[in-house]
Amino acid sequence: LLSQFDPDNTGYISTEKFRSLLQRHGSELDPHKLEVLLALADSNSEGRICYQDFVNLMSNKRSNSFRQAILQGNRRLCSKALLEETGLSLSQRLIRHVAYETLPREIDRKWYYDSYTCCPPPWFMITITLVEVAFFLYNGVVLDRFVLQVSHPLYLKNALLYHPQLRAQAWRYLTYIFMHAGIEHLGLNVVLQLLVGVPLEMVHGAARISFVYIAGVVAGSLAVSVADMRAPVVGSSGGVYALVSAHLANIVMNWSGMKCQFKLLRMAVALICMSFEFGRAVWLRFHPSAYPPCPHPSFMAHLGGVMVGITLGVIILRNYEQRLQDQTLWWIFLSIYVIFVLFAIFWNIFAYSLLDLKLPPPP
Repeated sequence: LLSQFDPDNTGYISTEKFRSLLQRHGSELDPHKLEVLLALADSNSEGRICYQDFVNLMSNKRSNSFRQAILQGNRRLCSKALLEETGLSLSQRLIRHVAYETLPREIDRKWYYDSYTCCPPPWFMITITLVEVAFFLYNGVVLDRFVLQVSHPLYLKNALLYHPQLRAQAWRYLTYIFMHAGIEHLGLNVVLQLLVGVPLEMVHGAARISFVYIAGVVAGSLAVSVADMRAPVVGSSGGVYALVSAHLANIVMNWSGMKCQFKLLRMAVALICMSFEFGRAVWLRFHPSAYPPCPHPSFMAHLGGVMVGITLGVIILRNYEQRLQDQTLWWIFLSIYVIFVLFAIFWNIFAYSLLDLKLPPPP
C-alpha cells in the first residue's frame, strides 16, 4: 500500500490519494474514525499526510502533528453529533455522557467514545475516597463520635493531621486529607470528588487527575502554614477544590463548546456545595475552640486548592490527550507552583522563629 501511494518513499501520502483511499474503504471503518480521518485530510494545508499519522490513527493513537492539524483546521463535522446517536447500551450512554460533561469539542468526544475501554478504571478517585471513609469510620469508633469529631479533646492527637507545632513531620502536609471535621465535612467532599473526579479521571487518566488532586492538597496545607500559621488542617478540601475549580473553569472557558445538558444547573449546584462547605469551614475556624489555645482547623486549604485548580488544573483539562511538556503555559504555571512550594518550605523553616510567633502547645 505504501509503495503504491508513496512510490518515492517519502513517508507522506497526498491528500488526493488519501481521499480516494477513504472513498474506497470508508464503509469498512468505524464512522467516528472515518470522520477523524476526513478531518485530518481537510485540515491539512500542505497537501500531504504523514503515513505514520495514518498508522497511529488506525491503532487508536493521535500524534502531536495530528492534534495541531485539527486545532488549526476549521472543518465543521458533517455527520450527526454523538449525542443524537440511538440504540446505545447503558455503558455506552454513560461513556457518551462523560464525554459531553468534560470535553468541549465534538471530534474529541467521538475520539474518546471510540477509544475508551475502562481499562484501567478510575481507580485513583475511588481508592482515595474509600481510604478517607475508612479512616473516618475508624476515628468515629475510637472517639465514639461521628458528628463534629473535631470538637473531641483527643482529636488533635492523631498522627495524620497537620499541626503547626509538628510541621517538621513532613507527611502531615499530605496525610491530613484522611482526617475530617465530621460526617458533614466528609460527606460534601466525598460527593464532590466522586461526581466530578471520577468522570475527569475516566477522560484524562489517573496520572493527570492524581497530580491535580495531590498538588491541591499540598498547596492547601502550605497555604495554611503561610497565611494562618497557628491553625491545624484537616480534610481533603484542597484536592477536591482543585478538581472542581479546574472543571468549572474549563466549562466557563469553553462555554459554547460544552453541549452537556443542564450545565448551568450543574455549575450552580457545584458552586452552592462549595460555598456551603467553605462557609462551614470559616464558621468552624472562628468558633470557640474545644481545645484552647489551639484554634479549630483553618479554611485556607480551600483557597490553596482553588488556586491550583484555576492554574495547573485548567491547563491539564483544557488539552485532551495533548502532551503537557509541549505547552509553554504549563511550564509557566508549574514553575510558579514549584516557587510557591519552595517559598513555603523556607517560610516554615525560618519565619516562625523570626516572627517570634506564639504557637499553641503540641497535642
